[in-house]
Amino acid sequence: MTWPNPFHRRDENTRTCWGYTFQLTPKHLTLEQAQPMKYTYDVLGEECYDILDQISKQQPPQVPAEKASESGPPNSPASQGPNSPTTAPSELPPTHRSKPKRDLFLLLRDNHSSNPKLRQLWEEATTIPSWVDWAQIARGQDVFYRYGAATLTGLAYQSLLGGMGANRVVEVLARTGGFGVNVARHRLFETTQHILECTKSLESIQPGGAGFASSLRVRLLHAAVRKRIMNLAKSRPNYYDVQKYGVPINDLDCIATIGTFSATIIYLSLPRQGIFMRRQEIEDYIALWRLIAHYVGTPTEYFENPERAKCMMESLLMNEINPSNTSQILASNIIRCLENQPPTYASRSFLEVNARWLNGNDLADALGLGNPGWWYWGLMAGQCIFFSCLCYTYRSIPALDRRKIEALRKVFWAVIVEGKYGLGGEETVFEFKYVPDFGVGTQKGEEIATSDKVNEAGIERRNFNTLLVATGALVVAGYIGVKLSTAVLGRIF
Repeated sequence: MTWPNPFHRRDENTRTCWGYTFQLTPKHLTLEQAQPMKYTYDVLGEECYDILDQISKQQPPQVPAEKASESGPPNSPASQGPNSPTTAPSELPPTHRSKPKRDLFLLLRDNHSSNPKLRQLWEEATTIPSWVDWAQIARGQDVFYRYGAATLTGLAYQSLLGGMGANRVVEVLARTGGFGVNVARHRLFETTQHILECTKSLESIQPGGAGFASSLRVRLLHAAVRKRIMNLAKSRPNYYDVQKYGVPINDLDCIATIGTFSATIIYLSLPRQGIFMRRQEIEDYIALWRLIAHYVGTPTEYFENPERAKCMMESLLMNEINPSNTSQILASNIIRCLENQPPTYASRSFLEVNARWLNGNDLADALGLGNPGWWYWGLMAGQCIFFSCLCYTYRSIPALDRRKIEALRKVFWAVIVEGKYGLGGEETVFEFKYVPDFGVGTQKGEEIATSDKVNEAGIERRNFNTLLVATGALVVAGYIGVKLSTAVLGRIF
């Protein structure tokens, strides 16, 4: 939902894309400038994947992630984010897993000295760029939790669901089968695990930490998916059109993924929920994701400052968002996999209004989402009021701010990774489970079984209560204002 700016003046450089208006500058990428980036990719990551794949066939399988973490860096999640056009998750639901997990990060860590390419990748990842300021990175991690619930809402309904409007990217996602209605929810939790590990502590994002390990796993997973699709396309060219869609998980796609986790949250998701970051927070949060981009093999120069990150976000919005039938299928599956599920028990209409509020009606229509009635728009307004009041109140009191950040670190991890409604304590190591193949794709799914607790108090009741309180406060404030004005005017006249 875009709020109109009555003071905005339009000229020949004004562009409006999917309900978002901005000024075109020389720093924005044109279609022609972006075109070559669709055919460049992380060559080193793919070379190292081949080597590690061969090594893994010569060694016994590694112990499960939870055991491996006792002898090395913690295990991590699947990076594809909310809008992650670039990642492919697991191939079967957790209940169908029978083989021990293959952890490519542990293989890389333990064998990097045995091969020049592995050594090059390890040194590249562990050599911290000169622009990294660890104090700033730590502040960037805090920013994620300072706006925690609003940030997660943006990641789910704008970065990821809205990102399904990128028609090139969804062609890769659909071929992995990772966004079928029965597995998409688990896939979302894996993506979130990656973010939580990258923001868990400063040590977690430094070399050897959980977020560092997780990011390298994602980098190698991207290489596996890319190589598999390219090999299938070589044997059957009509399987995937490289000329039309570009190399799978190319540099432009990876930049878009990092941008949806960072710039999209800052300049679209939070403002549309009534929350505006301070300048220092913006710089810190962009710096955090620039470091993650370094780890996952994504070009980092487009995130050297907030202005450039914003220009890239707007360029991608202008050039890359063009929903297709496949986009509609994946967007529908995301809604269906979350509908009436714990812990929020949100209805489909409320999920759809979240998506419409954050992405705008034009994009939501193009994605084939339903258009709920005014009741749900009111509930969404209540949610925005709740989030903004909570965030601004805590942000203004440093002691409360610190307490909230530390509390949410524990709560998010407990609910999403350890909770029975999340990953159930089974941390992903990004095995190559959703394997592209001929005949494998993503179909529009039916509703999944809903919880018998759907009528319990959930997120919608909370938002309704917030809306009632806010309305009551406005009525009281208006009444007091009228009385005061009447009294003042009475004395004057």
